[in-house]
Amino acid sequence: MELFGCGTALVTPFRGDESIDEQALEQLVQWQIASGVHWLVACGTTAETPTLSDDEWLRVLRIVTQAADGRVPVWAGCTDNSTRRAEERTRLASHIPGITAILSANPYYNKPTQQGQFEHFLAVARATHLPVVLYNVPSRTGVNLEPSTVLRLIDAAPNIAGIKESSSNLTQIAELAIRAPRSFQIYSGDDVMALGTIAVGGSGLVSVASNEIPREMAAMVQAALSNDWPTARQIHRKYFQLMQANFWETSPGPVKAVLAMMGRIEENYRLPITPVSPATRSRLERLVGELGLLAEAPLPHGELHLF
Repeated sequence: MELFGCGTALVTPFRGDESIDEQALEQLVQWQIASGVHWLVACGTTAETPTLSDDEWLRVLRIVTQAADGRVPVWAGCTDNSTRRAEERTRLASHIPGITAILSANPYYNKPTQQGQFEHFLAVARATHLPVVLYNVPSRTGVNLEPSTVLRLIDAAPNIAGIKESSSNLTQIAELAIRAPRSFQIYSGDDVMALGTIAVGGSGLVSVASNEIPREMAAMVQAALSNDWPTARQIHRKYFQLMQANFWETSPGPVKAVLAMMGRIEENYRLPITPVSPATRSRLERLVGELGLLAEAPLPHGELHLF
């Protein structure tokens, strides 16, 4: 799998009754692709996936792939703290037309050892013919996937093709970039770490901020990959505070609040995610206004052509 650039970890829009807002999700996909994002991630962490039923999880994957219509790759989030359930989701996602890779994070809450993570990810990889992108996100799962374990996995499963690194540990990311085969793709999982990750050999970014500013984030990553660092730094400086703001409270609270301010989605969540506090909302409104994002016009509501 050779894929360079910026992918968006999509939110899942909900209606007021907490059902999936299929029209808003399809329109979000259309806008992302029109804005130049290089691939999409459906049912990742930003999608509030743990709150989706199995049927809803499949429905989101199908909506995203149908809307993308082969124009960009689509990764399916297949994370679970039960290895058996992660394998099953991986098998199901692998048979959906348009899914091009599997993204799977460390098993959360269980806090497995390095050997436990090795065996878990190996089982996931063996459950699919598709490329598998490991997702190391210690802040959410409680465990770190060490470079030595990643290297063992690369040797053990040829379809383990990359990693989304959200450890915020640039030394660890650099070590992996040096020791892993050149064909192995390393993606930043943190917007603020994207330029550093690319600088040490990374292939791009899986972004939260690109939900709100897809054109700008795609341009920043592309500039860095093309060694146009002045342009990359200029974009990074302009939107750095927004990248941070998306984590002023638990994600995806702030990013969904901003998307609602932009008119892209209704601001609805599923517990345990709750709306941002009044103080955070006030700060977000001020920041979004300063960046000129409130002037963004949502796509017109058109006829759905899903299934």
